[in-house]
Amino acid sequence: MSIAPPSDRLNAILARHDIITATLNAGPDPETFVALSRELAELDGVVSAIRAYRAMEDNLNGLQALIDDASTDAEMRSLAEDELPQARADLERAAQDLRIMLLPRDVADEKSAILEIRAGTGGDEAALFAGDLLRMYTRYADLKGWKVEIVSESEGTAGGYKEVVAEIKGRGVFARLKFESGVHRVQRVPDTETQGRIHTSAATVAVLPEAEDVDVVLNDADLKIDTMRAQGAGGQHVNKTESAIRITHIPTGTVVFVQDERSQHKNRARAMALLRARLYDAERTAKDAARAADRKAQVGSGDRSERIRTYNFPQGRVTDHRINLTLYKLEEVIAGNALDELIDALITEHQAAQLAAQDQAA
Repeated sequence: MSIAPPSDRLNAILARHDIITATLNAGPDPETFVALSRELAELDGVVSAIRAYRAMEDNLNGLQALIDDASTDAEMRSLAEDELPQARADLERAAQDLRIMLLPRDVADEKSAILEIRAGTGGDEAALFAGDLLRMYTRYADLKGWKVEIVSESEGTAGGYKEVVAEIKGRGVFARLKFESGVHRVQRVPDTETQGRIHTSAATVAVLPEAEDVDVVLNDADLKIDTMRAQGAGGQHVNKTESAIRITHIPTGTVVFVQDERSQHKNRARAMALLRARLYDAERTAKDAARAADRKAQVGSGDRSERIRTYNFPQGRVTDHRINLTLYKLEEVIAGNALDELIDALITEHQAAQLAAQDQAA
């Protein structure tokens, strides 16, 4: 049976909700209003879950009291006994929902994300697969109402991408896409294959939370900024101005390169955003590695070298190796329409691992 969070913790959440509501009603200054409104929006769902749990708890206690009361007539007791199993099941479900809502939240979950896709083993076929993955995530983002912008790209000789980096902007992007990091493998017959043999290729995906100025402070003295002419396919110049930007973060050796825009100013801004995201991700990864218990509660390690998923075209299936889930709807997944089924399963598994870790620690 699910163990509900301690009553004093639930009372503290309800009290905080009341304080925020009263403060907002009193008309605070604009900055406080924005901050408290955001906090209230996050608390509203939890408060509703607490009230639902307590209503079900009262219902169960009321039924039990009727059964235990010697003065209850036989017909009423019988009705109460019939309702008791369902009331227990409802309370169990409400307690579980509440526990999930109160799990420690990843502070980056609500952020936008930087998506990086790189062709791996497989030559031209790997680059084509990298293009397929970009289209999958772009279509998925469209379904969610998110905005996708290419930051930098290096096209493959036969199509697709050797490497492509994109910004995906929207609320909660990182929460939905963070488990996509790792090696994605494809098994299919390439168009250039005359013998009909199945080839295996791979592409690496990295999803980084977009960092804000407050997350990563960059000092000018730590940056080496180079400008150069943007290069097009075949080495031809995209334009004759030095609009491409390469920024090196000297303390870590991290290098970013952006040439997508004709404007040097825009490329510089995008390069800085990409650099912040990579440094922020490196800091988060280091902290996660230091928390061994937390690492065990994750679905996969987020290691870029970990093979996480296989897309088998001849059999029309997609298999996520971390949770041993296979879906025979490859076309729907690649189109972005069924990607939620994989993501929801990964999130559920992650939450289950977190709950198990909590119970073990209790």
